[in-house]
Amino acid sequence: MSETADLLGSAAGFLTTAAFVPQVVKTWKSKSAADLSLGMFLVFALGVLLWLAYGILIGARPIIVANSVTLALAVSILLMKIRFK
Repeated sequence: MSETADLLGSAAGFLTTAAFVPQVVKTWKSKSAADLSLGMFLVFALGVLLWLAYGILIGARPIIVANSVTLALAVSILLMKIRFK
């Protein structure tokens, strides 16, 4: 993979992962996840898990790093959804 492709993948991964941080912070501060769809986050987390597996299989570091962090954020939202019910 070229350096340009790795840079592009890293930037895309950073931005899409960072997009979840405000939701995690808001949910934690408000102690409410009532407006979040449990089904959507379950399906999303499964999709991210599959992207992570794909990244591992092909050895694509940007995919592995971004999806590891995104999965952790999605799981934290799922746990708060269950905990703050």
